[in-house]
Amino acid sequence: MGRIQYVAKNILFGYIGNISSTILGFILRIVFIRRLDATLLGVNGLYSGILTMLSLAELGIGTALNYSLYAPVAKKDKEKIKSYMVYYKKAYRLIAMIIMILGISLTPFLKYFIKNPGNYGEKELIIYYFIFLFNTVSTYFVSYKYSIVNAEQKNYIQTNILTITKLFTTILQIIILLLTSNFLFYLLASAFVELVQKLYVNAFFNKKYPYLKDKQVRELEKEERKDIIEKTKALVFHKIGDVMRLQTDSIIISSFIQVSLVGIIDNYLMVINSISAFSNIVFNSVISSFGNLIVTENEEKQYEVFKVYRFVANWFYGFSTLGFWFLLSPLIILCYGKEWILSAGVVNLILIDYYFKGERIVLSNFKTAAGVFEQDKYLTLIQGIVNLVISIWLVNEIGVAGVYIGTIVSGWIANITKPIIIYKTCFHVEVSEYFVKGMKQVFTIGLISLCCWWFSKYILQEITIITFVTMGVFIAVIFHIIFLVLYWKTKEMAYIRNIVKEKIKIKP
Repeated sequence: MGRIQYVAKNILFGYIGNISSTILGFILRIVFIRRLDATLLGVNGLYSGILTMLSLAELGIGTALNYSLYAPVAKKDKEKIKSYMVYYKKAYRLIAMIIMILGISLTPFLKYFIKNPGNYGEKELIIYYFIFLFNTVSTYFVSYKYSIVNAEQKNYIQTNILTITKLFTTILQIIILLLTSNFLFYLLASAFVELVQKLYVNAFFNKKYPYLKDKQVRELEKEERKDIIEKTKALVFHKIGDVMRLQTDSIIISSFIQVSLVGIIDNYLMVINSISAFSNIVFNSVISSFGNLIVTENEEKQYEVFKVYRFVANWFYGFSTLGFWFLLSPLIILCYGKEWILSAGVVNLILIDYYFKGERIVLSNFKTAAGVFEQDKYLTLIQGIVNLVISIWLVNEIGVAGVYIGTIVSGWIANITKPIIIYKTCFHVEVSEYFVKGMKQVFTIGLISLCCWWFSKYILQEITIITFVTMGVFIAVIFHIIFLVLYWKTKEMAYIRNIVKEKIKIKP
């Protein structure tokens, strides 16, 4: 099976899983809000952020090792694969222990992260936290095994396992909330299903790759270990910066404003993340194929594919950003009620960051596949510091909007510098074309948004399901008409058309 076939299969199963997970996820969120309250919703979002922050202990080891596996997997060198996997296993068990120790050490400070917890006592909140901690720590005992199928471009295997787990978990949690309205049982249901999944994953991969159980495994050579260590050192800065920039918003909001506000914002982010997950399936599915491309093709071919990859990302993120701009708050009103909506200013800031995040995903995924970690190892750390300084300063001045201004400004640093690094290191071409195309894309979105804004004044005067759907259809039609007219004759669109013709067997 070729790269395109693997990508298509990864995308297909990704979409199937995401559609089912998204539908049940929305149902679960509605049941959660009806049966529990905003405080517990905020606690749920806060603890997820804290445990993601604690995962800093991984320090990029997984990314470095995944990159190292591309070559031996392409060459079908089982002995080398075994050596890397044993190294990976030892590293991740150590990481699990570190996260557990850090997580337990953080327990006495939880009360400082939760402002206005309502009727919930400290002991009760600590119990909830330990369930989150158990789920995170136990993941590291099996997650390393996914690296081999991902290096083989079979990301759909991991997708299917995680999708089935998510579906069982969500259905069980819905039933528990309807029967008991108990947050503790809700969390225990997730812990139980995920534990069963981890036991299955271990057995599944032992059966699929029996040679991984061999006791006779050669240690990695000194140069190979050195390469992993060097890449990991660079990734340490990336990881720390990412946590400081991406995982601190909920903690700052909960600590400086109110924990329940985290839950309100989390409703918006859930919609954004659920919808954007459809596009991310495409982008994340090609990382391993990029890795294979880089070790088998020349720079010219890599550059051609990268430009197509970025073009598709612009298409997805431009369309989804425009849709969110007009339909996100109306959707929250329809699903949860007017009391759950945020101010237009805060929503706009969240969406500005979302759009430019699409550009960063393209850059980061290609950098990961190419193993380009050292050149910008301090950049993400600088971003994290900028985000924290601006967010903490402005949250006291203008509230939650200040937190997202910090996020946007810190993100723009990467939007400017990462293309320069990639074009210089990977393609050895001038980067000016990248920025020119980026400005053209922003202009396109602005043009289409003006058309949609004029239409929305008449359609969305009253928020109903009919007006919501009507506006959604109009945005989809007008966006794709204008986008296709402007970009139909580009090389990137021609590349996509050729792939489509090959898939449906239309001769040019």
